[in-house]
Amino acid sequence: MLQPIRVTVWNEYRHERQSEEIARIYPEGIHGAIAGHLRTLPDIEVRTATLDEPEHGLSDEVLAATDVLIWWGHMAHQEVSDAVVDKVQARVLNGMGLIVLHSAHFSKIFKRLMGTTCNLKWREANERERIWVVDPSHPIAEGLGEYFEISQTEMYGERFDIPQPDQLVFISWFQGGEVFRSGCCFYRGRGKIFYFRPGHETLPIYHQPEVQKVISNAVRWAASPRGSAPTFGNVKPLERL
Repeated sequence: MLQPIRVTVWNEYRHERQSEEIARIYPEGIHGAIAGHLRTLPDIEVRTATLDEPEHGLSDEVLAATDVLIWWGHMAHQEVSDAVVDKVQARVLNGMGLIVLHSAHFSKIFKRLMGTTCNLKWREANERERIWVVDPSHPIAEGLGEYFEISQTEMYGERFDIPQPDQLVFISWFQGGEVFRSGCCFYRGRGKIFYFRPGHETLPIYHQPEVQKVISNAVRWAASPRGSAPTFGNVKPLERL
């Protein structure tokens, strides 16, 4: 029997405790909504972690027992310890998957792994978003069709200051006219990274079945490390010198 994929869902968990409106949408927190869906899947085992826990809930033991880390942040990026970012980066390079959601494009860990500002255009007007599947053969796009829509969302627009994605799965179009690379895959060391744009905290986007489907597909894609662990440093020659 295959072992389940071990997922940790990380969230600042600040908006939901400070706003009654947001708490009504996500009574168990955004992390709780994401984890709740993943717990319905037999091949995934889930734990959660939040900013205000010791070590932000990401101790060495937790990270060692995590195959895929899902990261959501917005209002407290700078409160994340650099020491924890160092540990997460090391785990990604060693094969842990990382799924970065919505405003976590500005998280320390995503900016560290991208090496760019990760800045973008944005607007809050509760407009419609159409998410086009531009790589239907990719495992993250499985079961989605040609596109799906989110009826009300925050707009993110290009230019999105990231490196060229290794694979682009989704492009979004917004009612106001902008487009955005909204589903981007990257490889760093042995780890796989997926950035997925939808998820504004004041809207019930993480309750939408298509969004949940993308996240669960991404978990399965990101779970297997890329290739065997490399060796570094001084080595003896394979042939006679």
